[in-house]
Amino acid sequence: MKILVVCGAGASSTFVAQRVRTAAQRESRDVVVMAGTPGMVAAEVGTGDVVLVGPHLGLALAGVQHDAAARGAHAVLMPDDIFDDRDGSRALSLADEAVTPAATTQRSPR
Repeated sequence: MKILVVCGAGASSTFVAQRVRTAAQRESRDVVVMAGTPGMVAAEVGTGDVVLVGPHLGLALAGVQHDAAARGAHAVLMPDDIFDDRDGSRALSLADEAVTPAATTQRSPR
């Protein structure tokens, strides 16, 4: 999986990206993680499977989602407390959820 973490200037996304890399390595997963800005999505630079969008970019989310979808990627707004995710596991889970179809449950007839 390829993940692009974006924020306004690329600084806070660098911290999140590093933590996601560490979480993926801990799980022995083949994940490529880059940090950048929303403009990279529009320019197709580094857009992969998932774009994790900084919580302070909520107003820009629709545009990022549009640009990501045009490249076959999913864009997800990270929650306000994502910077408390010190080991990167929560951000990695957000990326996983974005590319995994929701599980469907079937009920057994009674």
